Amino acid sequence: LDLQGKLIKAALLGEGTLNQVSVYPRIAAETALRYRAEAVVLTHNHPTGSLQPSADDLQLTKRIALALFAIDIEVLDHIIVGGERYLSFAEMGLMKGKLI
Repeated sequence: LDLQGKLIKAALLGEGTLNQVSVYPRIAAETALRYRAEAVVLTHNHPTGSLQPSADDLQLTKRIALALFAIDIEVLDHIIVGGERYLSFAEMGLMKGKLI
């Protein structure tokens, strides 16, 4: 996102199988820097339709947020999409110090 919160680029950081994906904080940081992002919103899907964040989801969000924090880029939210529904980490209170 740019300084006004407008989308600059939607970037694919990883693809996986039905139950796992490899996403690296370094790749997230490189991508954010390449597009001169001021902030990012992470998102991924749960093919099962479950919206429950896994321990891996929480840990990865924390690792990416810390990596981006070090270069002055804020992670505003992480959204899980399952079928026609979604779960927002920010709406659940998991961002802004409660997750990291």
